[in-house]
Amino acid sequence: QVQLVESGGGSVQPGGSLRLSCAASGNISRLYAMGWYRQGAGKQRELVAIISKYSNTNYGDSVKDRFTISRDGADPMVYLQMNNLLPEDTAIYYCLGRILPDTDYWGQGTQVTVSS
Repeated sequence: QVQLVESGGGSVQPGGSLRLSCAASGNISRLYAMGWYRQGAGKQRELVAIISKYSNTNYGDSVKDRFTISRDGADPMVYLQMNNLLPEDTAIYYCLGRILPDTDYWGQGTQVTVSS
């Protein structure tokens, strides 16, 4: 089992920035990747960004060039730096921990609201 706890959500004006953090605990030695998904009101959950243990990254098309995912090599942490936030970025952001071949663990989510 892997437990994930997100922090750093909140409200910001369009064009602003936020940084999300996610801390993993439990059976972290088996984690292959960590990342972020989001779900807006009435929408399906979608990929934001994911980073593997080898630091390979993948981003959703709507956040490329605005968001940056990073990980702490020493600690089981993953971060999401979000710049130039847009109203359409408003969503609940969920931290993901992935163990191969096909087991995903999820955090409880943190709300991000972008509004003027």
